[in-house]
Amino acid sequence: MINLIMKDILGTPAILVGIFALIGLILQKKGTADIVSGTLKTIMGFLILNAGATIITGSLDSFGKMFNEAFSIQGVIPNNEAIVAVAQKTFGTETASIMLFGMIVNILLARFTRFKYIFLTGHHTMFMACMIAVILSTGGMSGAPLVITGAIILGLLMVLMPALLQPYVRKITGMNDIAIGHFGSIGYFVSGTVGKFVGNREKTTEDIKVPKSLGFLRDTSVSVSLTMTILFIIVAIFAGPQYIETKLSAGQNFIVFSLIQGITFAAGVYVVLSGVRMILAEIVPAFKGIADKVVPNAIPALDCPTVFPFGPNAVVIGFLSSFVAGVIAMFILPAVGLKVIVPGLVPHFFTGAAAGVFGNATGGRRGAVLGSFANGLIISFLPALLLPVLGSLGFQGTTFGDADFGVVGILLGRIMQLFH
Repeated sequence: MINLIMKDILGTPAILVGIFALIGLILQKKGTADIVSGTLKTIMGFLILNAGATIITGSLDSFGKMFNEAFSIQGVIPNNEAIVAVAQKTFGTETASIMLFGMIVNILLARFTRFKYIFLTGHHTMFMACMIAVILSTGGMSGAPLVITGAIILGLLMVLMPALLQPYVRKITGMNDIAIGHFGSIGYFVSGTVGKFVGNREKTTEDIKVPKSLGFLRDTSVSVSLTMTILFIIVAIFAGPQYIETKLSAGQNFIVFSLIQGITFAAGVYVVLSGVRMILAEIVPAFKGIADKVVPNAIPALDCPTVFPFGPNAVVIGFLSSFVAGVIAMFILPAVGLKVIVPGLVPHFFTGAAAGVFGNATGGRRGAVLGSFANGLIISFLPALLLPVLGSLGFQGTTFGDADFGVVGILLGRIMQLFH
């Protein structure tokens, strides 16, 4: 039963946010039609977002295989889902307990402190609960002390990370109705800070001048399609037609396959943006009930793609800049005695794109490029430094990818070493 509640209900973002929307609408004493409509549309928005993310991930998976074949790269690939799947076999109960009580701590902190954020990104809550469980366990803790300590740490992170980003989120969105609840926050904060010092927010990525003959590039979907198609074709040429046609495309011509994958990626981005717009249209009004009755002035902290519609050009620039940083870091890491971290396309897309939006909000085009580049370095070096902290789990060919996991994991690991 606890596994059903934690993993299948609270660990599913669409259902978790749908429950909060339902509670909010009921507390506002809305009519049955409004409650059903608002709840279902909120869940639907998240499912649309997830569908887009799945399309993007599938396309990036093909790109990653082509990239590795083309340049013969071997190393650790950061992937939150993979490392959690490994850890759950040993630490499943601890993870579920920390997640449940951590969410309660989050609500209590939002109710009784000035940090009014309700963290609604359920899968990231589970990932962080899992990492905390692993590090506390390998550090010698068990039972009630492990769960209580882990829940307090998780609950604090669930309000402090959105609070850290909120000044920048207000710049991005022009409002204070939503926050970002995603454990890539350190990377986004660094990107926004870099943008503030190196750029000019008036020269935004969204005002990039395009010649009339290239006016079609003003359409984000078209520009993303062209950018990704060109990238796919270049990497495909290096990987070679034989590898692609025998291993990836089921015999389809490698150029045609690359063209379709590039456009598929753009379709995924379009679907994600559509889902985010639906979520924002439903969750903000629905959340008013919780803000009024349970946690006064509560602010929903949502997944990182929430900011994508506020800077579509910055999304593409941020992804590419973060990925370039990851490629450069791949050659620096072994030179400084660290394990090679292969740039994971999924973390570089989602966190790099969000970092691009944050950098653009404070420093325009230069902020988007340099801010997301800084994020790319962060999510390359931190996973390498985190590997020893995770003990035997770190040598499964993968590790946690996003910035906060690295910072929290390394700090928590060092603290546990002091007491062990």
